[in-house]
Amino acid sequence: MSLNELDENQLEIVQKLRKRVIEVIGRNMDLYGISHSTGHLYGLLFFADHPMTLDDMGREMAMSKTSMSTGVRNLLDLHMVNKVWEKGSRKDLYEVEYDWYQTFTDFFVIKWRKAVESNLLILRKSVKEIDKLIADEQQSPIRDVLIRDKEKMQESIKYYIWLDRLIDTMEDGTIFDLVPREE
Repeated sequence: MSLNELDENQLEIVQKLRKRVIEVIGRNMDLYGISHSTGHLYGLLFFADHPMTLDDMGREMAMSKTSMSTGVRNLLDLHMVNKVWEKGSRKDLYEVEYDWYQTFTDFFVIKWRKAVESNLLILRKSVKEIDKLIADEQQSPIRDVLIRDKEKMQESIKYYIWLDRLIDTMEDGTIFDLVPREE
């Protein structure tokens, strides 16, 4: 059934409900680093009965094509929206990724993997530098400070290795063996 088949009262009820959900989605998208307006765009695509072009979205949202394009690109980068092909259409079409479990795990993997890798790189490099400094400073006050700092960094490295394993469980789907999806 499409919205075209609803009477005016039914259409108003559906639009009111959808508007409320779209507003809350828009407000909560900051958790993903996404602007309020891009969150609204996601909400629009969530309720769309068919894939939409940037022009379609622009008409619905009263936003510029540039803003639409930027928002869609952000959503594509986070795997929250998919580009789809439709026979007879020469324009790019987009639809929301309805698997929210996959959306969350993709987002987590994309954002956290990068952070873990860069933090581990810096921590390991710093530990190597500390080792060299400690070897050079046999009887110096800096040696004790460096030893304490190295211990703290080694604990951080353990945490990031654990976090990397957590990311692996999201990437390969085994997280759902530990925390099953709701049926």
